[in-house]
Amino acid sequence: MRGGRDLSPVLLVGAGTGEATCGILYLASYLRRGGIEAFVRLYDGDETDAEVVRSFESLVTRVRPKLVGISLKWFHHVDRALLIARTLREIDPSIRIVVGGNSASYWWRELSTVDCIDHIVLGDGEKPLLAICQGDPTPPNCVSRNAEGKPRRLPLAYVQGANNTEDIYYSHFNELFLSQMDRNSFSGWVAPGKGCGENCLYCGGARGNQKAAFGRAKPFLRSEESVRRDHQEIAGRTWQMRYDFAGSTAEFLGSTWAGVDLSRHCCTYFLWGVPKLELVEALARTFQRIYMVLDIGCFSEQQRLEQMGKGLLKPCAKDQELLEVIEASRRHPNLEIEISGIGGLPFASQATLAEEVRLVERIIDLDCVIGYQRLEAQPGALVTEHPARFDMVSEARTFTEFLDYFERREPGDVSVPMIRFKDTALEAAVQRTSDRVDALAWKHRDARKHLDINGRTRLLNTAPSKQQFTLGDWLGAHRAPAKVSQEPVTVMRSVDGITLSCAPSVSPRKFSDPTLAQGQDGAILLAALATFERPTTVSSAVTQLGTKARLDPHSAREVIDHLVEGRFLQPA
Repeated sequence: MRGGRDLSPVLLVGAGTGEATCGILYLASYLRRGGIEAFVRLYDGDETDAEVVRSFESLVTRVRPKLVGISLKWFHHVDRALLIARTLREIDPSIRIVVGGNSASYWWRELSTVDCIDHIVLGDGEKPLLAICQGDPTPPNCVSRNAEGKPRRLPLAYVQGANNTEDIYYSHFNELFLSQMDRNSFSGWVAPGKGCGENCLYCGGARGNQKAAFGRAKPFLRSEESVRRDHQEIAGRTWQMRYDFAGSTAEFLGSTWAGVDLSRHCCTYFLWGVPKLELVEALARTFQRIYMVLDIGCFSEQQRLEQMGKGLLKPCAKDQELLEVIEASRRHPNLEIEISGIGGLPFASQATLAEEVRLVERIIDLDCVIGYQRLEAQPGALVTEHPARFDMVSEARTFTEFLDYFERREPGDVSVPMIRFKDTALEAAVQRTSDRVDALAWKHRDARKHLDINGRTRLLNTAPSKQQFTLGDWLGAHRAPAKVSQEPVTVMRSVDGITLSCAPSVSPRKFSDPTLAQGQDGAILLAALATFERPTTVSSAVTQLGTKARLDPHSAREVIDHLVEGRFLQPA
């Protein structure tokens, strides 16, 4: 049912800094196919409240949106989501403001009391958001304000499933983005499926919460055709593909890759447990490089098995199964593995802490990266809601406690509330083990990245991508002033996806942007990269940079080391 004029155009943004979730791209694609002019602001580098205000003033001036959708997927973005909503209300009170995502769905009661939020989408957002944009007075799966301004929640009536996802896929990538920088920030996420069938005690997105907040009874794979359309749409626009554990079979993914050449792409794959070797083989055949992250819950097998036995942890591999998969994967030179786990889970003891260290040391000996963090509080997670059951305490549990925590953080602080043991001696032992594992993991990471460079080392510019844009195209018309919008920008990408954007003709005195290397700094970086277009020794390059860029030897070496660290330069 449609009523009144469409709310178009629409602007979709993330609530956190960095790259927003791929969900807003699926939503914007769906809205475009439904006749709504939708745009995304995918990357957000604003740190202070004042920067947020300036950004949205320029975005609103450019897009003139009738509706802004804010993706509140991650709970630690709740304070920023409210800041964005308040900012938009002050800029233009006529803009309809919608929030959605996992955390918005979980906290809908609390968010519905915020008067600058007009709608809260519960669960999968494509059809509810399109209904709002088309003027439907009762959009499905929404908490909406009535004529008196009071929130009203309709029953969860619409649920996506394996049989009705053919119309959910990426499209219109040439029209969605407001800048080339935004488009180049897309990391290649493809969602082969939705949901999780497990009830891990530490996870706010576990099966029970998904059912209660989303109405999603069980996880499912999307149709092969819709995932194939994703690959066809983005393969020529991104340097890598990223997946999570859903859809992790060689047969399913092989079908979705059909007709798409991914031989020059990288792949990052997040799985829990260990993959079947057929999947490892398929990834190694299909992609140029693969980085596979295997989540094993925790690094103590005893602790892992106890949690699984109590139904508190997803199925995870035993140590021997994990080591066998690592060993089998080592024959693929284009595949790297990271093993991920959480420290400080319930049922820890001196014995389990010793097990953690032993397994971490064994994995590092096999040259696999370690991903490790202490147990954090997540809204709705069993251990967060009922920490006393496990003789633990949580630094935040309610909406107010989480919001207060994040509002007190300084700009750049990415900490989150933690869960700790009541027993002070045990907590101290867990923290000592955590510190030791962290030290081992980072020492290994640093050793893997370190290159022993001297004057005789021959280096080569290995950046696989070099593009030219105008400043207006790169930053977008809403960020680049007209007086410098036609100035050239050179954008380089390293083999790891790090982007370097240089605007040597733009003086910082005229215009300054933190994402750009400008003026002389930009010219020096481009000169250094050009020096290594062919294999060149470091000492020769230092001499050339002294002549071309008027750099003293120490400064020239600093520039070279910086480019080596970013993997723009590598040994020839």
